[in-house]
Amino acid sequence: MKMKIKFLNVATILSLLVLNSCNYLDVVPENDIETIETIFEKREQAEDWMKTCHVILTAPVTSVVTNPAFTGADEVVAGEYMRNRFPAYQGFFIGDGLQMSQEPYGNVWKNTEYYAAIRYCNIFIENIGSVYNMQQDEKDIWTAEIKALKAHYYFELMRRYGPVVLVPENIDANANVTEMQLPRSPIDTCVNVIVRLLDEAIPVLPLFNQKEKSHSGYYCKEGAAALKAHTLLLAASPIFNGNKNYTNFVNKKGEKLFNAEYDPEKWKRAAEAAQEAIDIADKGGKRLIRGDYQKTTALLSTMADIEHSSLARNFEHDEALQMFEPQLSRTAAFWSLKTLPYFRSTDPDYSGSNQGCIAPSMKMVEFYYTVNGLPIESDKEWPYGMRYQMGKENVPAYRDVVPLNADVLNLHLRREPRFYAHIAADRCHWQMGPTATNLKLVTAYQGEKFGTQATMINNAMPQNLTGYWMKKGSYSDVLPTRYAVDGLNGSVVIMFRLAELYLMKAEAWNEYLTAPDYEHVYAPLNEVRLRAGIPDVESAWENYSNEPGKVKTKEGMREIIRREWNIEFAFEGRRFWNLRRWLTAEMELNEPLYGWNILGNTAESFYNHYKGPIPVWKKRAFVAPRDYLFPIRAEEVLKANCVQNPNW
Repeated sequence: MKMKIKFLNVATILSLLVLNSCNYLDVVPENDIETIETIFEKREQAEDWMKTCHVILTAPVTSVVTNPAFTGADEVVAGEYMRNRFPAYQGFFIGDGLQMSQEPYGNVWKNTEYYAAIRYCNIFIENIGSVYNMQQDEKDIWTAEIKALKAHYYFELMRRYGPVVLVPENIDANANVTEMQLPRSPIDTCVNVIVRLLDEAIPVLPLFNQKEKSHSGYYCKEGAAALKAHTLLLAASPIFNGNKNYTNFVNKKGEKLFNAEYDPEKWKRAAEAAQEAIDIADKGGKRLIRGDYQKTTALLSTMADIEHSSLARNFEHDEALQMFEPQLSRTAAFWSLKTLPYFRSTDPDYSGSNQGCIAPSMKMVEFYYTVNGLPIESDKEWPYGMRYQMGKENVPAYRDVVPLNADVLNLHLRREPRFYAHIAADRCHWQMGPTATNLKLVTAYQGEKFGTQATMINNAMPQNLTGYWMKKGSYSDVLPTRYAVDGLNGSVVIMFRLAELYLMKAEAWNEYLTAPDYEHVYAPLNEVRLRAGIPDVESAWENYSNEPGKVKTKEGMREIIRREWNIEFAFEGRRFWNLRRWLTAEMELNEPLYGWNILGNTAESFYNHYKGPIPVWKKRAFVAPRDYLFPIRAEEVLKANCVQNPNW
């Protein structure tokens, strides 16, 4: 039987995905006017189909609005204003402990989302060979791009839901319901299918610098290799490797979906995949951004390198391994318009687009290292016990970053370059435009330029609840008044970047080896630290730490590597998933979120009389082990006759 489908353009195809069907695999439109066979006669129509396959992925993963990983952990704080005015930011509700099986937040397991996309990928793979006006090598590359994309759909489903339903080929639309109700596959099978798709794609895919410009947002060789490494790292991690919570988790056929026995070889497999991806990235000319932006001081130059490591325009970026064109809108894909300060309307820097109502949490502020590359609690030269007291900076190296010989909170002094590149703190400088005249002093007390103008916490207006602003995700050389246009023009989303391959390699080898060594663990970690402008990990811990032996043990390095993940990829949507794969979320996500007293109009009142931060958001809940996996929508479980995740 020929499948018929109306074919006009990407928007039309997407509209056809919104169907009422008996389960998530049955998405075939009715009463349509063109067959699959005729669609895949011409290159132009096949390419439109290909675009559709990608659109369904990119909106849920590229947007800070619809991807819960950006707002669902403990990195950022927002109040009732955000939740009431912008309920599409679903991650906040997950962080508040409001996830549910009736209408899950972040739901992509449904017939109009990822399973529709997988069906579309299958149709493409099955029919691209019929296009008459394409050369075979181009067909092969397009097929490889779609195989990598299909693998990415499985990966996104797997890290949300665990074992998924695999659809190697589409089921006939006329099949009975029982044939369509496929069981969930064991987690190891899911991993192997993803890896097999990528192993088929990687040899065929060109390196990014060899791709057609029109396909810049589709998978390249570096991106597919990075996705393979991510998949195997997830498979080796505690959530899927020896997790006793899932010992009795079976599918509807009675097959065990998890092997409860820990397998250390999975870490080795992940480490080797990370190295393979690093080698491929090297062949493609990828490198950590370092030394590219020469400023007036070494610290400012390092901060500029750090800033640009996670920002890309027009698919031009030396560190990015995979980039996607943002869907929905660029304003939804990036942090800036919700994180840039909300200035009063009479201020010359006022922009009606900038709301400043998503703020870094105090936990993130304190995560960043000292200038010696150590946690603030571990550096014997840093005044940890006095961190909530005022101090002064007199070292010229901090010029235009921290005001010299002025009162500044000790917590904001002698920190690593990533702190100053990512966080705007009270009484520190923030470059907000292209010239020296655009260097702003952050004044955060109530009534000051950056501070709230209200005298109470007001849920009807945007307010920054912590007294810190996020620099990361915005360009320092763009005026705040122009950011909605100039800052977002041409911006694309970096899905994977080279720095995480080094962290993956270090983590995987550290877990596999009896004790850390230089080649496998310290060296890749130091690649990231070198670009961050901090000492290598061994010299930092041995020379400046109050725990010099920590760096020599597997357990110590595990903590150090995880801290590096939290800092290097702060606000990039990694911590949400990392806490889950490490099985540490219940220890981190049940705590209130802290900040300063933003209603204080003096240093003493703003800083809570120098006694420490105060809770600014208390609605927090993570139920273990239930919340480690997303729930499948209850109605979907009934329609598809598949098992629900444990405790949902």
